[in-house]
Amino acid sequence: MPYLKRDGDVFVLYLGAEVQNIDSENRFHPDLITELHALLDEVEASEGPAALVVTSNGKFFSNGLDTDWLFGNFDQNCWYLDRVHSLYTRLLTFQMPTIAAVNGHAFGAGAMLATSCDFRLMRADRGFWCLPEVQLGMPFTVAMNALVTGRLTNQVAVEAMTTGRRYGADDAIAAKIVDGKADAESLLAAAVAQADALKGNRKPNLPVIKRALHQHILAGLAVETTPENLGFSPS
Repeated sequence: MPYLKRDGDVFVLYLGAEVQNIDSENRFHPDLITELHALLDEVEASEGPAALVVTSNGKFFSNGLDTDWLFGNFDQNCWYLDRVHSLYTRLLTFQMPTIAAVNGHAFGAGAMLATSCDFRLMRADRGFWCLPEVQLGMPFTVAMNALVTGRLTNQVAVEAMTTGRRYGADDAIAAKIVDGKADAESLLAAAVAQADALKGNRKPNLPVIKRALHQHILAGLAVETTPENLGFSPS
């Protein structure tokens, strides 16, 4: 299960278990989504200057959708996708500064989670940010399309969404998908330092600014997923 640590005024939210198999992919099982929201509730219940870092352990930041659960419960696919979208909305409007420390592979919905944070640092020596949906024959939801096209430049979104390109740290920085990089040993410390420098911006006006800044993305994220807007005919 995900867990929370604190480094001074910086909360560090780990997507995977503290004692974790290096190959754990941190996919978004419905239970994990519920646990993440509970931890974010805990962070928001704190008082005073604060910031949030989102990261993980091992080889993966997150491989996104829990496809085993999804295809085993396909009658709930629209409900499930909207639960995933709820994490993006939560982070985009979070009441304090947010930094994603992308420690390893961030694919699909996991890449989108990182993109929902205010800023992103990526491990320099390994790991990819990638949207592989086109290669997997999967559609983007209205909400996912709004997030990606709102957070990336148009041509980068075209390339990422229609080719499934895998961006390493240098390519991701060049494309402005992430803001910087650090070695594996210093990535978390760099993200915490950046977050700590921003902690004083936790004021009541910050989520107001974020909601206005991301209003078009948030409108897309609010669109309920249906078989029709997924491109499927209702049965």
